[in-house]
Amino acid sequence: MRLDWAIAVIVAVFSLAEEIGGRTGEPDRAHPALWIGLAVASAALVAVRRRAPFAVLAVYTVFGGLAIPLSEETLGAWQFYVELLLLFTLMAEVPPRSRRTPAGLALALGFVAVIVFTEAPVGPGDVAIALVMTGVAAGAGFAVQRYREVAAQAQERGALLAREAVNEERNRIARELHDIVAHSVSVMVMQSGAVRRCLDEEQAREREALTVVEEAGREAVHELRRMLGVLRSGHEPGVNVPQPSLARLEELVDQVRVAGLDVKLDVRGEPSPLSAGLELSAYRIIQEALTNTLKHAGPTRVTVTVAHRHRELCLEITDEGPAPGSPSGHGPQERRGQGGQGHGLIGMRERVALFDGWLEARPLPGGGFTVRATLPA
Repeated sequence: MRLDWAIAVIVAVFSLAEEIGGRTGEPDRAHPALWIGLAVASAALVAVRRRAPFAVLAVYTVFGGLAIPLSEETLGAWQFYVELLLLFTLMAEVPPRSRRTPAGLALALGFVAVIVFTEAPVGPGDVAIALVMTGVAAGAGFAVQRYREVAAQAQERGALLAREAVNEERNRIARELHDIVAHSVSVMVMQSGAVRRCLDEEQAREREALTVVEEAGREAVHELRRMLGVLRSGHEPGVNVPQPSLARLEELVDQVRVAGLDVKLDVRGEPSPLSAGLELSAYRIIQEALTNTLKHAGPTRVTVTVAHRHRELCLEITDEGPAPGSPSGHGPQERRGQGGQGHGLIGMRERVALFDGWLEARPLPGGGFTVRATLPA
């Protein structure tokens, strides 16, 4: 990765600057070329440290640790910092239960021991600082790994909740469409039977055709209820519950007004005949938007606009946001607009997608939130 190479370059520059520029208060190296080569090799190890964290740490610790007593020269600051960096990488990349984790920590402590026993007289404070820095590097690496795990779990949970919300809304749509289709087909069957009984005896062909229509309709209703009946909740199979429509918006507005919202309903254009499924989805979108407003903004002003246009139905639900000082305005109002991934917004998107429509849900610059939906009619 580019970041790894960038860190390797920084390590190379730092170590070479220390070796070439001279270390303050320390004698010059007897073999500077050897240490410069070790600095370059260390930077190369840093570049590939995440590919094999334990192997890189082991190689560096063994060769870097042996170079100190064998050369009988003092440790460079960059050598200790590279050791800490490699230990941090090991703790961040390798699972804590792996055998490589304690082994890597033992290597780092061995590196510190080499420094203590081979360097010039080292005081207790120096040893304590070295141990603390080693512990901080190891702890920071473990914290990074734990953060990644928590973030991954949160992402998986969010994806799971989103899928559950989508499935729940699709099941709800299926149940409602089941009621609508079953009711409509039942009416067709009844009308076909009524017409068949009104035919004369000599109209045998027409009677037979209508009989086929009745049988096909009854079979379609039976299959529909058999396949989707399991999705029904709280209703007995075969019971058709009246479904909401735009004609019942006033009832919905009255309900949310009682709950605390100051709702203004604005219906524009000449209403045209709409399919039952489209009216139901439009009603549910408005209902969910008002519910979200009440949940996240609390009592506030809301304007609901229903515009009947040529071959499309446009909905707009806009609120003014939580009132100043309202406890509902802290946190949830902001989270409602982050990416549009709340469960209510997921349900709205599913309903709009059902009719190949368009949905926009976003917070307003001056406060508040707006939901706009366009449904082809």
